[in-house]
Amino acid sequence: MPAAHESPAHLKGIVPPKLLSRRALEELGSLQASVRELAHGRNMAFRIFTASRFVAIASAQREFWLEFAWLDQEYRYAVRRLAQFCQHHRNAPDAR
Repeated sequence: MPAAHESPAHLKGIVPPKLLSRRALEELGSLQASVRELAHGRNMAFRIFTASRFVAIASAQREFWLEFAWLDQEYRYAVRRLAQFCQHHRNAPDAR
């Protein structure tokens, strides 16, 4: 049994969470909302594209594919921005 002042082995190396400033929390919320909104549009476009394979002519399928590809690119960019925000605030000093 570890002494009272020692950390259990499974907790060694775990860094306690940092508190975010109000501004950072607002930015995080905005980034998360953007990812959720874009994910919804991307998923709908993908469903339409996959359904079009059986009922639409080739030119329409191409349009549905381009719509999905555009939304997918926007979604991936939003996810990247959210990941960069998290990485920045993980490495930044505590900003209370």
